[in-house]
Amino acid sequence: MAYFQFLGAAGTVTGSKHLINTADDSDGRRGLQVLIDCGMFQGQKEWRLRNWQETPVPARAINAVILTHAHLDHCGWIPRLVKEGFAGSIYATPATLDLCSVVLPDSGSLQEAISSQLGWNVTIAQWLEKVPLG
Repeated sequence: MAYFQFLGAAGTVTGSKHLINTADDSDGRRGLQVLIDCGMFQGQKEWRLRNWQETPVPARAINAVILTHAHLDHCGWIPRLVKEGFAGSIYATPATLDLCSVVLPDSGSLQEAISSQLGWNVTIAQWLEKVPLG
C-alpha cells in the first residue's frame, strides 16, 4: 500500500525529508521510493545530532530525490545520503541545481568540521565524490 512518511521537518522546521512509497504490496518493496527534499537538521543540538543517524529506509532503496529548492535544510544531507549508498537520480530545476553546486560543498565543509569535532576522519571529497548532480 502506498504511503507518505515524514523523515524530517516534523515537529521542527529543519531537516526536510519526506518519503513517498508507491508500493502496492505489504512489505513496500515493489514500488518506487522517492524522497522529497534531503535536508540537514540545523539549530538546536538535539536536531543537529539527527544528521548523524541513518535513514529509516536504506539509502540504496531510495530511487530518486526531488529537490524543492537549494537551502541547506532541504538539500544539505545529500552528501550523507550518497555516503549511505544512494545511487538514484536527483531532480530539480536548473536554478536549484546551480545553487546546489555551491551549497553542497558548503554542506560538506560543515559536516567535515562536525566530523572532526567528533573525532571522525571524513573529508569533503568523501562526502561529495559521488553526488549525482546533473
